[in-house]
Amino acid sequence: MTNHRDHKNFVIDIRKKLEEAGPPITKECSIYRVPFDIRKHNEDAYTPKIVSIGPLHHNNHHRLQNMERHKLVYCNAFLERTQTSLDTWIRYIEEIEPDFRRCYSETLGFSKEELVNIIVVDSGFIFELFWKDRYNEWSGNDTFLLIPLIRDTIAVDLLLFENQIPFHVLTHLFNLSLTSVAGNNAIPSFIELTFLYFEFYNTPELKFDDNNISISHFTDLIRTFHLQHPPERRPPRTTKLLKHVPTANELSEAGVHFKVLDSVCLLDLKFSGGVLRMPQLKVEDRTEVLFRNMVALEQCHYPHESYITDYVSLLDFLINTSRDVDTLVQQEVLVNWTGDTDSVVNLFNSLGKNITQSNMNLNYWSVSHGLNGFYHNIFNKLKSTLRRDYCDSPWQTAATIAAIVLLVLSVIQTVCSIMSVIPQE
Repeated sequence: MTNHRDHKNFVIDIRKKLEEAGPPITKECSIYRVPFDIRKHNEDAYTPKIVSIGPLHHNNHHRLQNMERHKLVYCNAFLERTQTSLDTWIRYIEEIEPDFRRCYSETLGFSKEELVNIIVVDSGFIFELFWKDRYNEWSGNDTFLLIPLIRDTIAVDLLLFENQIPFHVLTHLFNLSLTSVAGNNAIPSFIELTFLYFEFYNTPELKFDDNNISISHFTDLIRTFHLQHPPERRPPRTTKLLKHVPTANELSEAGVHFKVLDSVCLLDLKFSGGVLRMPQLKVEDRTEVLFRNMVALEQCHYPHESYITDYVSLLDFLINTSRDVDTLVQQEVLVNWTGDTDSVVNLFNSLGKNITQSNMNLNYWSVSHGLNGFYHNIFNKLKSTLRRDYCDSPWQTAATIAAIVLLVLSVIQTVCSIMSVIPQE
């Protein structure tokens, strides 16, 4: 039986927990554990293959242990390169440690010392990696990281939503380093190095010194590359959501033509005169990983500005079978580098699962409204059927015209014959 003292201590413990409890997610949070309903469709897409960055995957996977030694070597090399005092970094991290924890959606099960160690080593590794990549200062000690497959995999790992350190923390640590190195070469800004490292994904060629660019971490950066436009220039949004859009094959059979739109922004879509214009999408091995992580970011952090999710949802409607993929490939708006049409179908059908939307890109809604209207117009279907069945080639067109001429002449001849036997009054 619980005595009075034990009961009193029990009450005190509970009250202390209640008083110390804070909101699990605050406005400072920008890095989330991907929700179970989304990650269950492809958990590997959110999990680093070679290198862990930040606390969420630290020491969680055996395959990541090999890179820990490389991270230590790179961190030390950067500190020596810039003659940075390690104590300066540690003091800064200790100071911002409570704020750092609030950048993550879940409670971090690391002590202050452990967390400081993670931030120091991972940040130093990133800085040295970006520096070597920028100035091509590789040596024999970089043999492993110079393997093309390893380099590409590391770059993708650095873009994973759960595998992040807040960009402002990285920037401040970088700025604490000395402003010059041997040879009096000024150190570029961290955002400049970041843009150079990820320039393969920067198809719109956004400028790192654009004052309108503000990013929370590398996943946010890759989303910014795809959105291209700053917030004030993005399409307005509407609470009307897509209910149905015919598939690519159905639209093609109804007479819709797909043409490549010359735009550096992948999300630009235009429909007019029976032609759907869209930038060419190249589907490769990393496509699913990038889209999944950008969608996860929007679902957690930008639920009311989910432009990437809108794009994925529209493609989910357009692509239902391998025939839809073939239609888009034949009309060159889709390039399939996976070598398998079914994998492309599965990719876009699964990307849209368990996704929640409260509004969408108004331009997309207008495009879908136009596509539905065109598809359900009986005259467009008849015209498309005539063109497909009777005018598919110059010879077929000529034969069709000849048949129509013969039919008309036959009708005229028949009428004349009938008229000739009718008695004249």
